Amino acid sequence: MAPRRTRGDAGRDQEEAAERLGCHRTKINRIENGRLGISLGELRDLLNFYGVTDGAQVDELVELARRGREPGWVRRASLARPTYTDFIGYEESADYVRSYQSSLIAGLLQTADYARALLEAAPSTLSDEEIDALITARIERQEVLRRENPPRLCVIQQEASLRQLVGGHAVMREQLSHLLETSRQPGIDLQVIPDGAGAHAGLFGSFVMFGFPNPAFSDVVCVEHRTGTLYMETPEETAEYTLIFDSLRSIALSPSQSTDLITEVLHSL
Repeated sequence: MAPRRTRGDAGRDQEEAAERLGCHRTKINRIENGRLGISLGELRDLLNFYGVTDGAQVDELVELARRGREPGWVRRASLARPTYTDFIGYEESADYVRSYQSSLIAGLLQTADYARALLEAAPSTLSDEEIDALITARIERQEVLRRENPPRLCVIQQEASLRQLVGGHAVMREQLSHLLETSRQPGIDLQVIPDGAGAHAGLFGSFVMFGFPNPAFSDVVCVEHRTGTLYMETPEETAEYTLIFDSLRSIALSPSQSTDLITEVLHSL
């Protein structure tokens, strides 16, 4: 098996690999024998630990992670959007998620009806089954916020995203109510940049940043486009987006002020 060979080539044993991941040796054994999948976060850690730089080896191990025990909803969503699997992997292994959204509600905070209205509004080659798969994935992804140790989530929404009438009044009332409810959860910070804030760095577009518990991992910046997602993780790129996010937080309303604004918009519908 490729994982065992890769570990052997690096001169590491299963105990060392297990210690690196903070798990029992039997987990490494099951991964190497194809009986257990491996998350992208764990894969990144092992690649770094093994010193893997050969592209063919990297591709082989990435494929192992993808065909591991993924839930069916992940597999179905990846058929519609191939880059979605990596995004979900980063999201599930991150301990800090920062999201800036200029025109849409952040994916982790969307309702099913809002997500459907978005996907059905634009011309697309996606089939009805693929749209259903993406909506299911959007909602299933939110389970990460309800697990035992959820990531810290910081979301900055542009005010325009709250007022954009996606799906009609009823859908937006449900969506804004869901925003208010979710923002009360521990570990979730929701801020809004008012439309009167003037020019700011967020006008160049939305993005999501993932931070990971292992300091050996760089942050990953994700920029979604119409047919997929662009991933950036060089120190220069992530440092730039960190500065942008921090500057956006500095001009956004406080969480309590943001809640007041969302409530105001909700009552106007």
